[in-house]
Amino acid sequence: MTITESQVRRIMPNAKDGSVKAFTEAFNKYSEQFGIDTKLRVCGFLSNVAHESGELRYTEENLNYSADALLRVFPKYFTRETAVLYARNPQRIANRVYANRMGNGPEASGDGWRFRGRGLIQLTGRKTYQRYADSAYCVGDLMAHPEWLAEYPGALKSAMWYWQANSLNRFADREDVRGLCKAINGGLNGYAQRAYYWRVAKKVFGL
Repeated sequence: MTITESQVRRIMPNAKDGSVKAFTEAFNKYSEQFGIDTKLRVCGFLSNVAHESGELRYTEENLNYSADALLRVFPKYFTRETAVLYARNPQRIANRVYANRMGNGPEASGDGWRFRGRGLIQLTGRKTYQRYADSAYCVGDLMAHPEWLAEYPGALKSAMWYWQANSLNRFADREDVRGLCKAINGGLNGYAQRAYYWRVAKKVFGL
C-alpha cells in the first residue's frame, strides 16, 4: 500500500516538510519490498519511527552530553573526573562508550564514532552496519560511507531492513504495541509515546 504526505503529517505534525516528502517518496518505493504492506504494519512501523526519530527530525545519534548527563546515562564508562574530560565532545564520547563491543574496535580505533547510531530506527555498531551492508538491500560501500544511513533513502531503508530482519510484522499484525516496543528498545522506554502514535495512525488509516 502507499501513503500520502498528508497522512504522514497527521501522524507526525512536527516533521519538516522536506523530511515528510523524502520519507513518503522512499516509503512508497520500498515498503512492498520489505513487507510493510498492510494498514496494521504501516501503523506499527510509522508509530515506532515517529518515536525513534523525533517525528523524522533526527537520523543520527546525539551524543553531546554534559558531564552530569554522562554520569547519569553512561555510569559504567565514566567517573566524575573522566566525565569532565569527555563532556560536550560527541566524538570522544562515542569512541569510549561503544568501544570493544558491537563489533567495534578499541576506543582509539574510532569505530564508536564511525558506526554511531544512524537511521530512522538507529543502527549502531560495526557488526550491525556490516549486517545491513551484506544484505541485498544495501547499495554501495556502506562501510566506507556510514554517513549514508543519516540520509534518504538510507535512513529509511536501513529502518525497514531492521524491521524485516527482526520479524517485527508479527507484532504489528496482532497489534502488540508493547511487544514492538520491547523488540526495538529492549524494554518499555517510550512505550506511552509509541502507543499514542499507534492510536493516531490507526485513525489516519481508518482502523
